[in-house]
Amino acid sequence: MDNIERILEYNKKFVENREYELYSSSKYPGKKMAVISCMDTRLTELLPAALNLKNGDIKIIKNAGAVITHPFGSVMRSLIVAIYELNVEEVLVIGHYDCGMQGMDTDKLIEKIKNRGICEEKMELISYCGIDYYTWLKGFESAEESVLETVNMIVNHPLIPDDIKVYGFVINPETGELHRL
Repeated sequence: MDNIERILEYNKKFVENREYELYSSSKYPGKKMAVISCMDTRLTELLPAALNLKNGDIKIIKNAGAVITHPFGSVMRSLIVAIYELNVEEVLVIGHYDCGMQGMDTDKLIEKIKNRGICEEKMELISYCGIDYYTWLKGFESAEESVLETVNMIVNHPLIPDDIKVYGFVINPETGELHRL
């Protein structure tokens, strides 16, 4: 049995046993907060536990590196929706130490893409559409500096109201210790 079949089998029992009732909440975050965080697997349960958050307390927006790469991309769009439609008043940008995006080599990543069978024509088409791989796929050298850049982008965004509080943190992915920037 593959992973998808195991997931579907578990899900059927989960619904039949009404286990979802343990997670019942509103679509509106109870603490009126949004967190932009990395997709790192170590943070899936550790981050909410380390912040004493339960289901329904916050909106969590995850991506590689907890980075907003474009002021009008999907992360900023999600944040704007959270503020204007879901009553978010505070934003926490939480990067982490030992992030896979830290020190990532864009040239090596592009080589891996090509080695998986993505042809040069497709790569050129993406470039032709105005996507600069080195900006879009770049990593960062410092988790702290990356978080501060993302905080700065939010604070200075033309659609973010002045009354929204924005904070930057870096979390230890092993202990959950939070460092405020």
